[in-house]
Amino acid sequence: MKIMDIDPKSLSGRNRRLLHEWQKLEQALDGRSDICCNVDATNADGLPIRYHIDYYINSLCGVTRVEALNQQGVTNEPLFANHYQMLISLPANYPCVDGAPVFCFLTTDNQGQEIPHPWHPNIRYFGAFAGRVCINMSDTYTDLLWGVKRVASYLRYDCYHAVSEPPYPEDLQVAAWVIRQGEPNGWIPLKS
Repeated sequence: MKIMDIDPKSLSGRNRRLLHEWQKLEQALDGRSDICCNVDATNADGLPIRYHIDYYINSLCGVTRVEALNQQGVTNEPLFANHYQMLISLPANYPCVDGAPVFCFLTTDNQGQEIPHPWHPNIRYFGAFAGRVCINMSDTYTDLLWGVKRVASYLRYDCYHAVSEPPYPEDLQVAAWVIRQGEPNGWIPLKS
């Protein structure tokens, strides 16, 4: 199904919002080389309920000695990658206040092999929720495009929150590294 084939007047409220989000993403990201967006799953009416976002941005994907993370006297230099994959999943009750979109980076490929995922205090790096993005969307009117651009600013380290105070970092171990090593050594913020 193509966007231009759909008459918004024929859609329910939720489907109209899904179409609107799809249109905004397509228009804003068309022709960009740093962010690509593809529909990954649709509802019964053919409208997107999951997106696959590819970021082609050079960013941190770990440190050299993760097993000794934040141990005193151990220097952990950053590791970099330039391709990250993220899914945006829209729950059945989206865009209700209790139906926020879920932004999550992939940590493994289709064969179960680890792939680079971001090393950022506002993106979970460790544990069962690895890849989860703390996006802090302000309300249900905030569009998905804002979230996609916000995550790009995370990857560029234009935006990060590493201090252990509200709204709190998503990954406290990465946040501690940013404060103890990343900033003091000049690795954070990233140089263009």
